[in-house]
Amino acid sequence: MPAKNKILVTGGAGFIGSHLVDHLIEKENMVTVFDNLSSGKMEFIENHLENPDFTLIKGDLLDQEAIEKACEDIDFVCHVAANPDVRLGASDTRVHLDQNILATYNLLEAMRKNNTKKIAFTSTSTVYGEASIMPTPEDYGPLIPISLYGASKLACEAFITSYSHTFDMQAWIFRFANIVGPRSTHGITVDFIKKLRRNTNLLEILGDGKQEKSYLHVSECVDAIVFLIENSKEKVNMFNIGSEDTISATEIGKTVIEEMGLSNVEFTYTGGNRGWKGDVPRMRLGIGKMKKLGWKPVYTSERSIRETARALLGEKVVD
Repeated sequence: MPAKNKILVTGGAGFIGSHLVDHLIEKENMVTVFDNLSSGKMEFIENHLENPDFTLIKGDLLDQEAIEKACEDIDFVCHVAANPDVRLGASDTRVHLDQNILATYNLLEAMRKNNTKKIAFTSTSTVYGEASIMPTPEDYGPLIPISLYGASKLACEAFITSYSHTFDMQAWIFRFANIVGPRSTHGITVDFIKKLRRNTNLLEILGDGKQEKSYLHVSECVDAIVFLIENSKEKVNMFNIGSEDTISATEIGKTVIEEMGLSNVEFTYTGGNRGWKGDVPRMRLGIGKMKKLGWKPVYTSERSIRETARALLGEKVVD
């Protein structure tokens, strides 16, 4: 992105959003964060508060008037805000409708009314459901998500692509593997650290521990986002963003145990081939499309997990 763009980042105080904000500020853009701080943290963005090129709006995407005002005089929107907890949909069937679908609709309406034409959206590998082809390419179909979270993200993609064609907008849609790194607030690495802090002798793993998934470090994720925005110019630009390998839940457990300096930890398993309703046991995204443009990850899934565990243990963010 050229310097001095006026960029709105929804969810900019969250895990991925705050890392993206760091990068955009470093590139001398003027960044406005719109966040209700329900899962975002002030400490993730507090180093920017005195920067004249940074603005924080504490607002909710379900407040149409607030988001319309935030979109005034904005060149580019990075829509990162969402409820990212896939498991929550099984107990709260409304949360992903409100915080993902309706929030995205309100944002698109605000963009339309303000004549804001460019949006990047952080989607997810869960839109593919239990894909029969691995690595799974962007043109895989039909898309049959098995979680309400995945369904909500697929609906958001559809709203964004249809608004792009109907109202002459331009969109970048990024389907992420599991993104990990400093400031993580949920996910398997966070869960394992919490469990091992409570009991250093025992680690319970959901499912059978054989779930195989792709993990990408947040620093590489942000690099990929910016690279792909700068180097893809279609009306709708769709990309998978992930690593080139996978790691099992049990292997993640072993890595976290090593980083915590523990030994003789017993593993127990809840059984079954998935951790929870809506969990996809195997996931690896095909990233050939972005590699053709010239970007590929350096980290393996194992290295991403190891550096995440190291960072979280140093941050003491995880209680």
